[in-house]
Amino acid sequence: MGEMIKLTASDGHTFDAYRAEPTGTPKGAIVVIQEIFGVNKHIREVTDSYAADGYLAISPAVFDRQKTGVELGYEGDDIVAGRDLKDSASYDDAVKDLEAAVAAVKSAGKVGTVGYCWGGTLSFLSGTRIDDVSASVVYYGGQIIPFKNEKMNAASLMHFGERDAGIPLDDVDAIKAAQPDSDVNVYPADHGFNCDHRGSYDEASCKLARERTNAFFAKHVG
Repeated sequence: MGEMIKLTASDGHTFDAYRAEPTGTPKGAIVVIQEIFGVNKHIREVTDSYAADGYLAISPAVFDRQKTGVELGYEGDDIVAGRDLKDSASYDDAVKDLEAAVAAVKSAGKVGTVGYCWGGTLSFLSGTRIDDVSASVVYYGGQIIPFKNEKMNAASLMHFGERDAGIPLDDVDAIKAAQPDSDVNVYPADHGFNCDHRGSYDEASCKLARERTNAFFAKHVG
């Protein structure tokens, strides 16, 4: 359904993005933000699914500043490689890339962001730092805590797993306290429960979180 295109950030950095168009006039736009595994098959499928729901959807390759063409799996050495890329990345630079992605699709109408894992944190920052973002959806963003007190300028919805060892429920409670206007949901699931390419996939939690996300985007984006 989609195609790879090139985008340019405000500092001149050129990077890839996967863009998927809906059938007919878009209801709005969704920026899909990758996990630590790059714009891989799963993220492209998620982007396609939002296009199928009627949105102009785009997923920027925010690892291109470190390494181009990153498409990792969910086991072994790929996990280590993804963590190393994430640890070497700059949040400020990633936000510049997300700003370019938002600018590339805002002609379709209001723009929402949805991010997973590391991308969940970046979706949170999109809602606090990018003016043209109307709605921010976070799936198990594990690095939000240092940024939790930033002012949220977009409507905000968050999804966490109660069995996620990387995001203690105390952290989830701290995020809820710092962002009282955000809709924060906890599911009986582990980290990565949305991804049907990994062992921690939880079909029931994935379905419920997507239903909530769809309703949220329908209200705030399209």
